[in-house]
Amino acid sequence: MKRRSFVQLSAAASIALGFPLYGCSSKTKNKSQVLTAYEKQVAALLKEWCDGMIAVQTNKPDDLKVHGALHCPACDKIHGRCMDAVYPFLYMADVTGERKYMDAAINVMKWSENVSMPDGSWTVIPDPKSWKGITVFGAIALGEALHHHGHVLTAEIKEKWTQRLKRAAEFIHKNFTIDYSHINYAFTAVYALNFLGRFFENEAYISHSKTLAKKVPNWLTSPNKLLFGENKPADVPSAKGLLPVDLGYNVEETLNGLVQYAILEKDEELLQLLTKSLEGHLEFMLPDGAWDNSWGTRQNKWSYWGSRTTDGCQPAFALMANRNAAFGTAAIKNTELLQRCTVNGLLAGGLHYESHGVKPCVHHTFAHAKSLAFILDNTASLPELSKEKPLPRSIADGVKHFQELDVWLAARGDWKATISSYDVVFKKKYSQAATGGALAVLWHNRVGPIFTASMAEYVLAEVNNQQPQADGEDIPLTPRIEVSKEQQWFSNLFDLKAQVAFADDGETIQFEVTTNLTDREGERLPQGEYVLQYDFSKDKTIVKANLRSNTSVLQEASLLLPVISPTGEKITQPAENRIEIQKESALVVVEANVPISIKETKKERVFNMVPGMEAVPIQAFFTKGITEIVCQIKVV
Repeated sequence: MKRRSFVQLSAAASIALGFPLYGCSSKTKNKSQVLTAYEKQVAALLKEWCDGMIAVQTNKPDDLKVHGALHCPACDKIHGRCMDAVYPFLYMADVTGERKYMDAAINVMKWSENVSMPDGSWTVIPDPKSWKGITVFGAIALGEALHHHGHVLTAEIKEKWTQRLKRAAEFIHKNFTIDYSHINYAFTAVYALNFLGRFFENEAYISHSKTLAKKVPNWLTSPNKLLFGENKPADVPSAKGLLPVDLGYNVEETLNGLVQYAILEKDEELLQLLTKSLEGHLEFMLPDGAWDNSWGTRQNKWSYWGSRTTDGCQPAFALMANRNAAFGTAAIKNTELLQRCTVNGLLAGGLHYESHGVKPCVHHTFAHAKSLAFILDNTASLPELSKEKPLPRSIADGVKHFQELDVWLAARGDWKATISSYDVVFKKKYSQAATGGALAVLWHNRVGPIFTASMAEYVLAEVNNQQPQADGEDIPLTPRIEVSKEQQWFSNLFDLKAQVAFADDGETIQFEVTTNLTDREGERLPQGEYVLQYDFSKDKTIVKANLRSNTSVLQEASLLLPVISPTGEKITQPAENRIEIQKESALVVVEANVPISIKETKKERVFNMVPGMEAVPIQAFFTKGITEIVCQIKVV
């Protein structure tokens, strides 16, 4: 079907079903207008992803256990949520008229019968005992597909899918409460129930959505209105009194559902609250469109551009750009980053999958393709989007402390930094994200990321939703002090009680972190208290490590700085205390007051799935008589 007839039908269907168009602006576009430059970019990327997914779709009609599924080239298995791809596939079938997209949509829905349960749910893997909460995402995907593009299906298939969607809607209605699981499920259900209530003309679903929506103010931090609840239990504070917040899930999933609901309901009070919440979250977007989730509770799934099994930030931020033009900047820049991370038609989990020879997980692609399809289905009602208004972090200078996280954002000149002493540990047992006063992110306008924190230890907190670590070598990317002693590893990365102070004289921002080295169980290394110092000025960053106590220095103790660098960048060491990394646009120079070296590893670069980066691990050891290590980093 041609584009024009499709959009006309979609508009008519919206009115007939009681769906208001997503009119966030009085300057809504005429449906027949040509796509903007951003919309063309989204359309091209969506096509690339759909073609990439079709390339890994299993074609074995004689084996219905696998036929139609998207086989993950990275995980070598089928992710049960791959049926979510029905929405982007059906969108492409409609707007291009190409049979391959229709076949892909029909086949992936046929395969979904392998994860379809009698109670109306879908499971996360083909195991009836596995997690059913993902039904809410599958229902939205199928509902959007039918609402916008169901007219291209045969009457028989459309009816079959509609009835299957109704069973899923009933499961959500019967089971989803505010404490169903992590908060992303309940607040995504706010939109799902409202959307499906309109689709099926079911007032009970709509009433349920409104009941859940009333609880939104109770799940926002003060003063920055960040959503919390990404942990189990979802509302229990840490030893410091901090609540569980995950940036990736919030911006790529939960806020989408709440914004979409609020617009459908024309709930101005909620829209104003969500504007403040989006602004609070936007403080953490780096100038290249990356989401700085170095500290988040579910950082185990941080993929630089977002979170590996969520949907993408585009719907919420694009729909709300009339309230703050920087939201539009965020949507565009993040889409550009997604394009940069696309490898052979699939979205990789970070910047360096290709350079390190790591295959991208297909889950990234089928989840994020839904948001691109949503954007294209709502072009007529999007506000004008541009990159004219800068992101908050692009123009920041000084320090902002997020007291509800114990996280600091610092900026001076071209430097952007994140320091974290956040003490929430995911599910109380998994290796935490950046804490211990760690320099979680160091970013420079000319070269991008220099440091990006990984998990202290790469733990498969979600076996079905994380890729195994590449190379069989787990070396964290977070800058740190560490000691290996008698097969035990001690580091400030595990210190949940580190003390952080800062000062800013207008020229130099100085952080001082008092910390102890512990193992993952919290056992403290008795030999000394350490102080880390970070100095940020316009022309350089300095990292200092000091042994404060009078205890003899351990020969094994070192300061380790994993400098982000993909394979292929030239590394030279002109002196024993100086290492240079030649990047495309500038030279990164690390110079110290003591000899420095590159830690010996299996490959030329270390790689960590969080956040999908390669690095050069530069190391400086404490030696007899040396109780202070000073490393200076410059970009020249």
